[in-house]
Amino acid sequence: MPKPDRFAITGLIMLVLLILAPIVVVQTGWHGGLPLFTRIVIYALAVVSLDLIIGYGALISFGHAMFFSLGGYMVAILAHHTNAGDLIFGWAGSNSAFILWPLALLACALLGLVIGYLALKTRGVQFIMITLAFAQMVYFLLVSLQYYGGDDGLMMDTRNTMAVVDLDNPWSLYYLALGILVIWVLFCRFIVNSRFGMVFQGLRQSERRAINLGVNPLPFRLTAFVISAVGTGMAGILWANYAQFVTPDMATWAKSGEFMAIVTLGGLGTLLGPIAGAAAFIGLEQILTIWTEHWMIVMGPVLVLIALFGQQGMLGRFLKGGRHD
Repeated sequence: MPKPDRFAITGLIMLVLLILAPIVVVQTGWHGGLPLFTRIVIYALAVVSLDLIIGYGALISFGHAMFFSLGGYMVAILAHHTNAGDLIFGWAGSNSAFILWPLALLACALLGLVIGYLALKTRGVQFIMITLAFAQMVYFLLVSLQYYGGDDGLMMDTRNTMAVVDLDNPWSLYYLALGILVIWVLFCRFIVNSRFGMVFQGLRQSERRAINLGVNPLPFRLTAFVISAVGTGMAGILWANYAQFVTPDMATWAKSGEFMAIVTLGGLGTLLGPIAGAAAFIGLEQILTIWTEHWMIVMGPVLVLIALFGQQGMLGRFLKGGRHD
């Protein structure tokens, strides 16, 4: 008898919960439930993208928040000039998501390509520090953009427009974000199980053996890094439309660290684990902020205990079938 597909079963349960939970919560009278679940889904998209390179390639990026911020700032800035009637390099601009979102994703891909190429010349701590350094450069660049608010950030007067979805409707925005998350998880799952993914994971296990077999590590790692950057940029785009506000804080090292903590909390190398991690992290943050303004004092030890006693995260052991990889 074939073993049940734990990934498919867990993914289906998560999908049903994410479809129904906001409706149930709002029915109880707590209208803050929908914004909470929207944050969870957007963060889940970012951390699933990060898990692709950390969990399957052991590429510990401490600067992925720069792609999150770039995606958000691209759509916010372009929408700002369009609404102001300014020309953008001779172009009248547009507020259409079908135009702005691909442009923002292209910018994230190009930045990921450049930074990934440079960072992947190194290994280990050096790789971590280079990604962190570039993220800090992006952060200080955003702070210096006084025309776009500098430290104070930039407000979006209106959300982007989409012919088939009303993004001004919070329910429509939530289910659009959920649909994008589902598609992205399936896409990442396809990559992981493809020949490309097998080689990529093989480089994590033994780079020397892969090189001896004729594999050039750089194209595989760089491609995965760019894909991860695009997914994180998409999360930034959705965040900008959700909050209608972008700030340089989206690019800080603390935000990158938050993403890494969520991935570890949910389970490295599982794709679904980070979604559970995002729900747990944001949910716990919500509860603790109600209880005390010093919620990080409580959150820190909780994460340390999870790291010490639950080394495979919330879903790592279950989804990996007890394997310790």
